[in-house]
Amino acid sequence: MYESEATLPLELLHQGKVRDVYRAGQDRLLLVASDRISAFDVVMSEAVPGKGEILTLLTAWWLSRLEGQIHHHLLSVDPEEIAREVPALSGREEQWARRASLVRQTRPLPVECVIRGYISGSAWQEYRNHGTLAGEPLPTGLRESDPLEPPIFSPATKATSGHDENIPPREVAKQLGEEMAAELEARSRLLYEHGARTVAEAGLILADTKFEFGLDPQGRLTLIDEVLTPDSSRYWPVEAYAPGRGQPSMDKQPIRDFLAALPDWDRNPPPPSLPTQVIEATRHRYRELFQRLSGYPPEDYPLPRFQMGGAP
Repeated sequence: MYESEATLPLELLHQGKVRDVYRAGQDRLLLVASDRISAFDVVMSEAVPGKGEILTLLTAWWLSRLEGQIHHHLLSVDPEEIAREVPALSGREEQWARRASLVRQTRPLPVECVIRGYISGSAWQEYRNHGTLAGEPLPTGLRESDPLEPPIFSPATKATSGHDENIPPREVAKQLGEEMAAELEARSRLLYEHGARTVAEAGLILADTKFEFGLDPQGRLTLIDEVLTPDSSRYWPVEAYAPGRGQPSMDKQPIRDFLAALPDWDRNPPPPSLPTQVIEATRHRYRELFQRLSGYPPEDYPLPRFQMGGAP
């Protein structure tokens, strides 16, 4: 059993590949990031120690830098504060502390807002085969990992199972209306530009990232879920960047590389066992990314405070 699968005395609303979502009072949720890890949409049998803490704290680090600039759902990642707000959790901190986020509940919008500053991943695969992204033509002559100037707004569907699907921006307008689609793109671009500038100071490239938004009870557009984590973004170290090939991403790339090299796994459950060195290499990349950005190892990071009493 993974550490966040231990039963908390709250109503479990959803268990995803990585996060467990609990009801934590009126219009509030508790998001618990586990150490589970998935690759090729399959959850591995082994966990990556400390990964859930890094995902939670890195989102908090980014949102603390954006406090007052964008409406978001995060109320607290501080265990003492969360235990005061949700008394049923008191005494069970070993199950959730520093991996749990207390957030405002919203109505999530059914699209992922992806910004691609470099061509990589599924975008590169489609371009290599068809010269397009979500069916829309891109400039000819691009190499893998080349910059996209300007960055491309490349939304995707939010699949409940299987793979998300890239869609053209006009499909967002069809689903949500032109005004909302334009606002989602504008906010996503601003967040990406802020992130790209910030990580450049740490010697990193933000190749792409995805944001999710919801509507709060007042109908305000709200940034939700994880923000600029290695599970939602592709980070490359500047010192290793070279276009024309894949890059050494600071995420679960060691696991993807190991699995891709297996001749007899069809990328369906059950997953193969991961060697200890692959797990440790992945753990190291998550920790290195967090420290390069925040300046702290995760266990020493001083938790930021947010506005518990009202919306930012």
